[in-house]
Amino acid sequence: MNNERRDLLKAALAGAASSALPAAMAQGGTAASGGIDPRDRVFITNEDSNTLVVIDPRSNTVETTINLTSFDEDPRPPFRYVSAGVAAPHAAMIHKPLYHGCIDAHGAVPSPDGRLLATSGRGSSNIYLIDAVEKRVIGNTPNPAAGPTTSAERLSSGLLLGREPHEPTFTRNGRELWVTLRGENRIAIIDVARAVRQLQGADTSAVRHYLPTLDGPSQVWFNREGTLAFVASQKVARLDIFQVQPGADGHSRPERLTTLDVSAQDRPGFTPFMKTTPDGAEVWFSHKLADAVSCRSTRGSFDLMDSVPLGAGARPNHVEFVANARGSVVYASMARIDDAGPGGVASSQIAIIDRSAGRGQRKIVGSFFTRGREAHGLWANPENTLLYVAHEQDELPGSPHAGQTVCSAFDVGDPFKPVFIAQIPLGHLALPSGPLRNKKSINLVYVRPGTLGQTA
Repeated sequence: MNNERRDLLKAALAGAASSALPAAMAQGGTAASGGIDPRDRVFITNEDSNTLVVIDPRSNTVETTINLTSFDEDPRPPFRYVSAGVAAPHAAMIHKPLYHGCIDAHGAVPSPDGRLLATSGRGSSNIYLIDAVEKRVIGNTPNPAAGPTTSAERLSSGLLLGREPHEPTFTRNGRELWVTLRGENRIAIIDVARAVRQLQGADTSAVRHYLPTLDGPSQVWFNREGTLAFVASQKVARLDIFQVQPGADGHSRPERLTTLDVSAQDRPGFTPFMKTTPDGAEVWFSHKLADAVSCRSTRGSFDLMDSVPLGAGARPNHVEFVANARGSVVYASMARIDDAGPGGVASSQIAIIDRSAGRGQRKIVGSFFTRGREAHGLWANPENTLLYVAHEQDELPGSPHAGQTVCSAFDVGDPFKPVFIAQIPLGHLALPSGPLRNKKSINLVYVRPGTLGQTA
């Protein structure tokens, strides 16, 4: 990272945080030696329970669960998670009278310095901001009906944006949050500092403007320099590329640069996820219904560099990169569940692609079982020695954590030969009226607050 961009990032983050965030969050820090820093945490969004699980990688146990539901804020039965001693099914829970909590917690991304998380409620059409240090929702207020049988806080309403906010992404300077509205054809561009102030009750609007784009935009990711925005779609086989053009204040003035036809790689037109490589040279895409991943150059004419088939029914979700002294790979999580997993238990797999191979030569060189079902989000620690994987389905009866959604941890010191560390059951959120099981994990991020991460 050049000095000019580093200075801009520091200034942007300081400006966004100085008047809005707790003083403790304005302090920096450096990583401890080794693969795990005491500040490290893994955050997982759980779509069916509308919760965020926080895992401490030092112990590989659940530290806490962040509540995005509004259950038990009122003592009367219609507002509670359990009515007459019976826990209602998920669909009934989120349609209870005056439920104002999250519906379908899905996307998640850390700010460049790891102090904020943005997470989306697909069904509730909003975005929540999470203080990653304090592990709490920004904008929550004391519950006026708080008592022995009710919650102490009232959940923030978040930021209402539009139909199906799928994935949020911070700009590289941390000033803005771009949120794809998958049910529409536009991106909501949010001023981060104003968003925090709005959530804390200020009379201001966080949305700077809406940017027209492809139908069904699934995600935005920025190039390493923060000058280009790549936008994928889950409705059309095209890729939009915008010039970000940040002004002196760090805010964007986006302009469409080009639109690429990617139908040769993604005939169904369903690309839910993408990410740029740490060196900034490539952007990789998961083409879920095409059972493939591909990558393009982030420079010049954005030429196709590789298209890698993963096999029938692979259904890739996310990609992640690990590069260390023992090699450079791309991991692709596969939703497909295969028999003959470890211990004879059905499990999903992660495809291993050798990124060090020459252009046009990248291919699957191996795979490993995740020890969970329907693998989705995955993220590596900053040292590129640990990998965490989230899963959508519960474990099978007769397995060690039957009926639980699990997160799996791997040692990837040798990225071609991952070593299983732990299968972590996600447990439940303890509500006053009963336990709400954490289930259907989607996005997973590994965060080290106070250090520049993958979005910096």
